[in-house]
Amino acid sequence: MARIAGIDLPKNKHLEIALTYIHGIGRTTARKILDEVSLSYTMSSDDLTDNDVTNIRKVLDEKYPVEGDRRREVAMDIKRLMDLGCYRGLRHRKGLPCRGQRTKTNARTRKGPRRVAVKKK
Repeated sequence: MARIAGIDLPKNKHLEIALTYIHGIGRTTARKILDEVSLSYTMSSDDLTDNDVTNIRKVLDEKYPVEGDRRREVAMDIKRLMDLGCYRGLRHRKGLPCRGQRTKTNARTRKGPRRVAVKKK
């Protein structure tokens, strides 16, 4: 099992898909990396040699922020929005959707479970 950027790549998956398990790498980026290393997209992650793994690591270190660095970047971007007090920052602060979704119904993922008002006699 190959270990890249602190993540164990899953067994028995195409390399294109296996690389997406690393935070900060999607399908397009995975294809670019595999093109640079000149590996097939459909090659199984079990068939990686040590040389292939080191080449992939080299490309990742040089060009792409992944895992901890990427998470830190995203967190800093959100914090910057909140400090500015812009609309998106306020929505983040209140725990509401930032990208224009409706909140009268739905949005339960961001808002949390429903709170039922209790009437007093």
